[in-house]
Amino acid sequence: MCGRYASARKKHELLEEFQVEQDAEPDKELNADYNVAPTKNVYAVLSRVPKEAERAVRQLRVVKWGLVPPWAKDPSIGSRLINARAETLAEKPSFRQAFAKRRCLLPADGYFEWMPVEGEKKKKQPYFIHPADGGVLAMAGLYEFWKDPSRDDDDPLKWLVTCTVITTNAEDKLGRIHDRMPMMIERERWAEWLDPKLTDTEQAGRLLVPAEPGRLTAYAVATDVNNVRNNGPDLIKPLPEEEETALF
Repeated sequence: MCGRYASARKKHELLEEFQVEQDAEPDKELNADYNVAPTKNVYAVLSRVPKEAERAVRQLRVVKWGLVPPWAKDPSIGSRLINARAETLAEKPSFRQAFAKRRCLLPADGYFEWMPVEGEKKKKQPYFIHPADGGVLAMAGLYEFWKDPSRDDDDPLKWLVTCTVITTNAEDKLGRIHDRMPMMIERERWAEWLDPKLTDTEQAGRLLVPAEPGRLTAYAVATDVNNVRNNGPDLIKPLPEEEETALF
């Protein structure tokens, strides 16, 4: 499960990093967030074919974390659909349409997971897991549009755009912390993953390749991240070595 992550890069950095052609919301910029939690607004990179256009355009959009399927009666279901297991994307009614047509990338600096502390039944130690090379973590995601039946057609809040993070089995080293991890899409597969004309889910599924061992690294951080109200760069600061050693 991926329930918290950090996303502190500025919009202009993401536009350049992901070679975005269109800033879908030029007047909106999110603040650096070191404690991204479900239901928050996040950046998503996606490709869509504009009306009367011949090809898809890669864009950066602000979406809400927690996928709301188009058939949902209300958006509350989104809080339960923050993750989608890679193994069952093509089967689950909540995800299969988005998997075929609405795939995205969710930029992150890294994500958090919690591991039980030996000898402490209720205590868990948070870890920050991030690319070993310091680069961006492009998490595989799905997005959806939900139409609010209670609003007028000209209401700017008529449409809600939401997303979910695709997860997979964690590699051995990271698996000791948690058995699941976000699915990472490597740069050479970005274009194909985002291509809305790729609707064959079997072919799309072949693009979901877990990160190679050593691609991601982890270190213990302070428990301040446990409280979603806490934020700031100190949340991803490594624990002093002597404090981490004392955990085991």
